[in-house]
Amino acid sequence: MANAATLYDLLKRPIVSEKTTQLAEIGQYVFEVRKDANKVELSKAFELAFPGRKVNAVRLIKIPPRDKRVGRRVGKTPERLKAIFSITGDPIELFTEV
Repeated sequence: MANAATLYDLLKRPIVSEKTTQLAEIGQYVFEVRKDANKVELSKAFELAFPGRKVNAVRLIKIPPRDKRVGRRVGKTPERLKAIFSITGDPIELFTEV
């Protein structure tokens, strides 16, 4: 069982875009999460970070690295992991104010 400090570290940042704002209207919220997180830990971390909300489902999306080019130099973007949380309860204020 992970303690509260490590659970807080699983959620990196919310992803706010036009599409995620539309998802927020139906009770789904998108966050960038750590690559080594699993669905059970993410569900507990979300409920700890936002009390009064119950997570119904968690969907994970793995975003592979892509090639980036600046002049002659070629590099890669980092690999990322996004999580879509379907919740019941009050909406999250961060997404309703946008």
